Amino acid sequence: MTSTPPVLEVRDLQRHFTAAKGTVRAVDGVSLTIGPGEVVGLVGESGSGKSTVGRCVVRLDQPTGGTVRINGTDVTTLSRRALRPLRKDFHLVFQDPSSSLDPRMSVRQIIAEPLRLHRLADRKGAAEKADALLAQVGLRPELGDRSPHELSGGQRQRVSIARALSVDPSLLVADEPTSALDVSVQAAVLNLLADLQRERGFGCLFITHDLAAVEYLADRIAVMYLGRIVEQAPAAELFAAPKHPYTQALLSAAPVPDPEEQRTRERIVLGGDLPSPLDPPPGCHFHTRCPLATDRCRTETPALRTLPGSTREVACHLVTDDGTAPDATRAAVSA
Repeated sequence: MTSTPPVLEVRDLQRHFTAAKGTVRAVDGVSLTIGPGEVVGLVGESGSGKSTVGRCVVRLDQPTGGTVRINGTDVTTLSRRALRPLRKDFHLVFQDPSSSLDPRMSVRQIIAEPLRLHRLADRKGAAEKADALLAQVGLRPELGDRSPHELSGGQRQRVSIARALSVDPSLLVADEPTSALDVSVQAAVLNLLADLQRERGFGCLFITHDLAAVEYLADRIAVMYLGRIVEQAPAAELFAAPKHPYTQALLSAAPVPDPEEQRTRERIVLGGDLPSPLDPPPGCHFHTRCPLATDRCRTETPALRTLPGSTREVACHLVTDDGTAPDATRAAVSA
């Protein structure tokens, strides 16, 4: 009996760009897996490379190295022609719906277009399914006659989600899907994504810098820093006990509902800016901002290793095999 392959399997993914002053290592050896019906959150600061990972997964960007397998098929080097029939299995929801929807098409045409391109429905059938999808994402069918510019930002993002789901993909890559929206509508779009994911059971790579959103949606979380994953764990475990000093810093800065807890909690304030991927630091990329860095951290690159008896992965010399991790909060305060 054969087991079902992961909907996404990324191994040692690399994306390097040639610049006038050298090579930009935007993604530098990322590996992650998403099982059927699983949501994996990819988090990190702006410039960490997480959106580039998403673009490489859906082949809007060509990886420099490594492999991307979707439903067991290696799509890394497929030609555009060979990739075309497979594109119905994976879709991307962009950060800014205003720039991803064709202004010359009606909303109904936008949602129906993937169905017609993949020959899954004739014109009438595609229009009928588009109306059904509009209702499913909480929009009135009569909005199908409008142009994207006549809709609000939240409505446009709902249209983007409906278009992505029109061909029932097994993998959805959502790249900062709420960051361009007003705060008042972000929660509604997140709830919609969560409901649709539970109903349809697709795997999802959820890329975001919003820790509250990723805690709500994700089954597992991968934390990226300067092109590399530094920690990966089930969401509940990661939020309960972050191991990597960078993860600890991210979570210490996340807002919490309780004002008293927000006021009294200790924050890790990282010094300096994210280094340039054009000239990353040697050893652990995080050592230039880490309050716990040792000489070993400055010279030796830590491998991303699985802790014994756990599914958690961490790339830090200071985390022991039994999961004991240093407290970056205390180090930052004492410094």
